[in-house]
Amino acid sequence: MALINADVMKPTINELLNYEKTNITTTAHPELLIAPVVMIFNKLIDRFLPFIDKFDFNAETLNRKIGFWGSKFAIGAYLGVFIGLLARQSPSEIFRLAFIAGVSLELFAYVGGWFGPAIDPLSQGITTFMSKRLRGRKLFIGIDWPILAPRAELWAVANILAPILLIVALILPGNHVLPLGGILMTVLAPALLIITKGRVVRMTIIGTVMIPLFLWAATMIAEFLTSTSKAMGNFPTGLAKGSLFLLSTQIRLRKC
Repeated sequence: MALINADVMKPTINELLNYEKTNITTTAHPELLIAPVVMIFNKLIDRFLPFIDKFDFNAETLNRKIGFWGSKFAIGAYLGVFIGLLARQSPSEIFRLAFIAGVSLELFAYVGGWFGPAIDPLSQGITTFMSKRLRGRKLFIGIDWPILAPRAELWAVANILAPILLIVALILPGNHVLPLGGILMTVLAPALLIITKGRVVRMTIIGTVMIPLFLWAATMIAEFLTSTSKAMGNFPTGLAKGSLFLLSTQIRLRKC
């Protein structure tokens, strides 16, 4: 399913990243398996709310107007300060965490932008070789989702969804999870970018609607992951009695 999904998304990835048709880079990251669900909501908007596209805006232009305070470094710094405050760290520790988070997020986007061009020198040779072996079929190379990181819409929507995610987590019935490491919703934002082709208003609406699904899912598996973490000897120290701990590639959560 992940491989078929990667094939289907390839033309849109070319469009979003200005890749040539001969480029063989795509992404087969498992988190993009949420894309078909995002597509359903996108089709519903096509049918019932098509006028919202009139209110869309250019995220890159907006980021330039906002300047430093809307940059990826600033977003990372905000996140670092937020986590530091929740952890009741000292001012010096909060400052250090904010700086590290800001630098990491800034570099993350640059490094992600290198993935696609780095594959280009291999494209011709691989295409020639595989066309002989696969009777004309084209072979794509599926790498991690950060190839999408250069798109400004990804970070603009992540910044918009972060406070929404926190508010929803606090008021959603049946939820017992407080998102920290996953507050930027990078587990969802790439699929939103691809399916909507970077239309920020659509990305924000669909992301807001889908946030409860992730929180409920995290709540359901938190107890299992806590017991598994204890059995493996990886349960973090210092948590209050009765706390549940959830850790995955994208998000770290603790029961409130």
